[in-house]
Amino acid sequence: MRKIKYLFKRIFKMNYKGFFNTISDVHKKTNKSKLLIFFDIVYCGIKYQAGYIDYNLFEMYTMNKYQRRTVITRGINNEIIKKYNDPKYMKIFNDKIEFNKIFDKYLKRDWLEIKEDNYNEFEEFCKKHSKFIAKPTKESCGKGVEVIEVKKQNIKKLHDKLYTSNQILAEELVEQNRKIKELHPDSINTLRVVTLKGKVVTALLRIGNNHNHVDNFNHEGLCVPIEVESGEIIYKAIDKKGNLYDTHPLTNKKIVGFKVPKWNEVKDFCEEAALEVPEVGYIGWDVCVTNNGDICFIEANEFPGHDLYGLPPHRTNNIGLLPKFKEAMEREE
Repeated sequence: MRKIKYLFKRIFKMNYKGFFNTISDVHKKTNKSKLLIFFDIVYCGIKYQAGYIDYNLFEMYTMNKYQRRTVITRGINNEIIKKYNDPKYMKIFNDKIEFNKIFDKYLKRDWLEIKEDNYNEFEEFCKKHSKFIAKPTKESCGKGVEVIEVKKQNIKKLHDKLYTSNQILAEELVEQNRKIKELHPDSINTLRVVTLKGKVVTALLRIGNNHNHVDNFNHEGLCVPIEVESGEIIYKAIDKKGNLYDTHPLTNKKIVGFKVPKWNEVKDFCEEAALEVPEVGYIGWDVCVTNNGDICFIEANEFPGHDLYGLPPHRTNNIGLLPKFKEAMEREE
């Protein structure tokens, strides 16, 4: 019944043009009957809570029944969030200022909330940090993030501009680990580490591209899984267009075979932080390994997106990540 309710919600909200475009797209890739694809998408919606986007993104048309049961679809991801994340506490992660207050000891850098009446504090911050990051408090996917250079700027005008544009979180720039920086020096190349019930269940390395200041997948960035046990990269990185890279297209640095520095410490760091707000048990942490050996959070996500979990080029034997998530969910407290 739960799966049927989910399907009906999706039907009423469905982008029908996108649905039928997906059928045509899969038909071109597979030469399967459009009618067969139509009914298969509907079946996957009922059986696996997969919308047509999931069906295409995860190439469920290439999977058998057992393999399909291992995919973390949108519906399954939403169920995990509903089960482990209390909405009353999720707002802590949705507001970057609130997050910084609670997780201050994990940030390892200076930060300031820009207010209408705190120009003097902002001026002192600018004297200390000639270059810093300005962020809006409730945007995602790197929207509104800007590197600010104080030199030759009127500090009062800068203060007012940032406040008016709601870029009210000023943070000291993080100097990332040299080896990670070499992959793409213009961005902080973060580790997306996902914890479930206090344990790391999956992780991704996100790498910037084309001199963008953010590493986000939606801003031309690359993404590749990190092996949780070893911290090693064994797959090629992927961009949003589906291009695969064993070396970075801009810097030519090797991606396949790369080992994340201080990986065991990163896992311990995230698992410790996951206990700070136990009412939110499923979290995506954006982690930076710094050049002085520290580990710090850039931010965290209380609604971890499922779309990068187990993409086809990142699967072994066409098996998704759901079995690993189930292991964590079944683990004794």
